[in-house]
Amino acid sequence: MAKKLNIGLIGCGFMARAHSNAWRKVPNFFDVPFMPVLKAACARREPEVRAFADQWGYESIETDWRRLVQRTDIDAVDICAPNDVHKEIAMAAAAAGKMILCEKPLARNGAEALEMVEAVDEAGVPNTVWYNYRRVPAVTLAKRLIEEGRLGKIFHYRSVFLQDWTISADLPQGGQALWRLDAAVAGSGVTGDLLAHNFDTALWLNGPVSRVTAMTETFVKERMHNLTGRVEPVGIDDACAVLARFANGSLGTFESTRYARGHKALYTFEINGEKASIAWDLHDLHR
Repeated sequence: MAKKLNIGLIGCGFMARAHSNAWRKVPNFFDVPFMPVLKAACARREPEVRAFADQWGYESIETDWRRLVQRTDIDAVDICAPNDVHKEIAMAAAAAGKMILCEKPLARNGAEALEMVEAVDEAGVPNTVWYNYRRVPAVTLAKRLIEEGRLGKIFHYRSVFLQDWTISADLPQGGQALWRLDAAVAGSGVTGDLLAHNFDTALWLNGPVSRVTAMTETFVKERMHNLTGRVEPVGIDDACAVLARFANGSLGTFESTRYARGHKALYTFEINGEKASIAWDLHDLHR
């Protein structure tokens, strides 16, 4: 019989719902050595987190993540909170000996991420960052075909992640719903929110990157801030384009933007090898 794994989830937004759904269903699809138990959900506003816990079947709630991390009945801490609290939560969870599962991007910048990695290494706790596209069946198949040598020598890797939801200059920044547009909370724009997925999949499929050159652009320079009520400079990147060279000698091109009208979440990659090519599209994700 599978051993119980008590989950403490922090956050109650969209990704928290996605994670809760996955925790509930994973035993139905996979032969897992641990049985997830939705032990506690945590968010700052009690009415919201209580409604969330009731909907998804969590046994209890907390309104302070520090109390959740210190609970002896929590085995794993699932961080679904905004980017600016990832570091503090993860380091406290590591010190408490908890398994850590953190939403991407890992942190707002490289310095924060390094501190988190060092804390986790010192604590020796199991950990992961939630790059979910690795486990899409077609992407897993692509990895197997590459490892079997079916593509031969790899020449090109190209990938895009296109959205269109921030084109309007009237869209504000900051606050509970739009923290991804606030650099102080998010750390970056499409580079961390979208392009991180492209690079994670590329590293998994095609190995390490040795060199990059990139450019970013912020198309709307100022937006009203929901928390201050003032028009303030926008510090996140709206678009990013990257040229890369992989350690295996192949060339990579990457693009992410929230200014591609007509695209809600177009994530694709194509790999060209000497024997064959592979193309994948999130909109047709199992083929």
